[in-house]
Amino acid sequence: MRVYVPVTLAMLQQLVADQILHARSGTAFAVTPALREAYAHGDDDELADVVLREAALASLRLLAADGTSDMPPRRAVVEAEVADVTLRADLDDAVVRLSAPVAFGDVIAAYVDNADAQPAVLAAIEVVDEADLGDEDAEFVVGDAQDHDLAWYAPQELPFLLELL
Repeated sequence: MRVYVPVTLAMLQQLVADQILHARSGTAFAVTPALREAYAHGDDDELADVVLREAALASLRLLAADGTSDMPPRRAVVEAEVADVTLRADLDDAVVRLSAPVAFGDVIAAYVDNADAQPAVLAAIEVVDEADLGDEDAEFVVGDAQDHDLAWYAPQELPFLLELL
């Protein structure tokens, strides 16, 4: 199954160094049967975009929880092909639990914010919890961060990307 794993840049560094990715709590996002059912219309590409956006929002939450990193505050998502997942519709239609870490060889791509997204991401980090609790102003700030598209990187580009940050 194709999954989208929310990560931070520090987690990407660890992936490159160890050639393995440990998803936080084993959580990832995927185009699941429940997600397909929730969207009456939409092809595979459109549903994959929905899942990528959900993973990017989860990456924002990881950034909010990880205030100690010396890496730039940018959302990041790793796309990978994995064999075994558990559907977690109790959490959300697109949430899956990975049964094992993701090997670097299973990584298809990584998506990372460009530098121009940093101000919006920094602002969203400060209010993401309030947005989750329904604060409309905070939701607007998080939406500003989510409006930035993530840049696509092939796995072999990751060492160079991280070196340039």
